[in-house]
Amino acid sequence: MLDLRYIRENAETVKKNCENRGVEVDVDLVVELADRRSDLIRELEGLRARQNQLAKAVGKERDEGTRTRLIDESRELKGLIPRREEELRAIEERLTEEQLKIPNLTHPEAPLGRDDSENVEIRRWGEPREFGFEPRDHVELGEALGIIDFDAGAKVTGSKFYFLRGDAVLLELGLVRFALDLLAGRGYELAMTPDLARDRMLLGTGFVPRGPETQIYSVEETDLSLIATAEITLAGQLADEIVEEGSLPRRFAGLSHCFRTEAGAHGRASRGLYRVHQFTKVEMFAFTTPEQSEEMHEEMLSIEEEIFRTLEIPYRVVDICTGDLGAAAYRKYDVEAWMPGRGDYGEVTSTSNTTDYQARRLGIRYRPEGGRPRLLHTLNGTAVAVSRTMIALLENHQREDGSVILPEVLVPYVGREVIGPPPR
Repeated sequence: MLDLRYIRENAETVKKNCENRGVEVDVDLVVELADRRSDLIRELEGLRARQNQLAKAVGKERDEGTRTRLIDESRELKGLIPRREEELRAIEERLTEEQLKIPNLTHPEAPLGRDDSENVEIRRWGEPREFGFEPRDHVELGEALGIIDFDAGAKVTGSKFYFLRGDAVLLELGLVRFALDLLAGRGYELAMTPDLARDRMLLGTGFVPRGPETQIYSVEETDLSLIATAEITLAGQLADEIVEEGSLPRRFAGLSHCFRTEAGAHGRASRGLYRVHQFTKVEMFAFTTPEQSEEMHEEMLSIEEEIFRTLEIPYRVVDICTGDLGAAAYRKYDVEAWMPGRGDYGEVTSTSNTTDYQARRLGIRYRPEGGRPRLLHTLNGTAVAVSRTMIALLENHQREDGSVILPEVLVPYVGREVIGPPPR
């Protein structure tokens, strides 16, 4: 969340930022609640001090009338203080609730815009392939090759679930291992995280774990939810901790399953593997000092681009506009791969600098040498979201006979050069 003092001292700037992001938040209410909270804290401090004075004075007072008056005042305070404490608790709960609605500040170079139609393309790599035949989309390819089974997934679990079979299983494992090896070589610590996290960790990273607006699967009668990304677990591992500045930046490559309800996602653009309820992902995550975070953001983007160049998939990089940013993101880039089946680019990775927004919620700080603890910065970036990467691989590298030739880098991981039709 944003610093409360900053909100109070820069209310108009915060309002303008919310307006640019298309977020409706009552900033004046937050300021009003914060002021009332401060008043109550000062009042309670005064009441408690007076209560201590009276306790000492009663024992020393010899005049019966005065002593009675002091006792009466003490009794009155004994009833008043709990009422003020309860009022303070209620104000603090409401203040936190409203403060959590305020999004992060926005990078001054992030494009202004209302929705994804106003995102700004920065660059492209590669040219969409010209096929000498009518290309199939990944659903047709997967079914013909016998490697993606949506019917079995729907029967066992429901729509937007699927079985991978045969070579697709090896392809998923190969993509994961390829990404982990690349990241380990860049100094990222490998981690396989839990697929569940406490709701506090979801709230801390900017997700909404419960309620009508959630995109999260939660576990009934617990404070646990299935994670939408390893960003949640990787950030949460340092909750309430103070790390030494010399240990930063700390880079992690987290492997997990991801679960999303994808409520309201329909249409041909969401066909097949593009929007599913469960998928495997390798996620980059970093803890940095404030001075290191912009450089780290560019590093993560460069790694994402390297992965798709190595996989020989044309892509473009998009700078996300203010109206399309998530609440935690200060700045965000998407990599969109060319997908012949849709005849357009589709998002395959994103990377966000969340500055100290998540760190403040989760209580993560670092200690500068000789200084007091400060909030650090957190960043995240997708290395490989297997389901969407598989779409781009199958569709871009398909051959006329329905087989798929794999990029050279994946051959050692998958154990074959070509994914061919199943034996008859």
